[in-house]
Amino acid sequence: MEHYTSKSFLLVLATLLPILNPAATAPIFLGLTEGASDDTRRVLAWRITTNMVLLITVAMLVGSYVLAMFGISLPIVRVAGGTIIAANAWRLLAVSLSARDNRQSLAEAFTPEMARIHAFYPLTFPISCGPGSVAATITIGVTLHEERLALSLARFAGGFGGVVVIGLVMFVAFRYATQLLKPLDETGTTVFLRLSAFILLCLGVQIVWDGLSELLRSL
Repeated sequence: MEHYTSKSFLLVLATLLPILNPAATAPIFLGLTEGASDDTRRVLAWRITTNMVLLITVAMLVGSYVLAMFGISLPIVRVAGGTIIAANAWRLLAVSLSARDNRQSLAEAFTPEMARIHAFYPLTFPISCGPGSVAATITIGVTLHEERLALSLARFAGGFGGVVVIGLVMFVAFRYATQLLKPLDETGTTVFLRLSAFILLCLGVQIVWDGLSELLRSL
């Protein structure tokens, strides 16, 4: 039984951690929370982590059943999610320098209530946990099912442990994102955030293309 648990733990950790990639998402988190206080970012980091763990866990347990119930295929999920990612990345790239320099007005606008509203969308989904992660999780969930209930529970327990570890990594990356970028000066940070937004835009377009390719092949 322990063998099944540990194997599932390693499977989830090795599969989802590179896809979620909290270290690469942390600069995007900083860009989307421009003007927020350190306390607000700490609360957001915890909320995003909690949301991610819940979303991934639900997708792993019942994701395939939910999609089948509504007749939604994974390529459709990729197209829709990739479009949202690309739209948010474009919004980051289109922010003017003067708007970014207006720190005081941004800080006043980013209230705790606004932080709670945006903790799930778009900060958790699709920025921190996108359609690619959900699709991969649903696939993993299918492989974790066993004919014997005890084995299924053991495998899902290991998978949940892997998700929790990834959540801890994400929280640390987001919570201390400012410190991680501290060696860069203000100009370097701005350039780094813009490059990260461009990479995010490319990722969104790639996800849309992957979904469209699968849909075209099915015709």
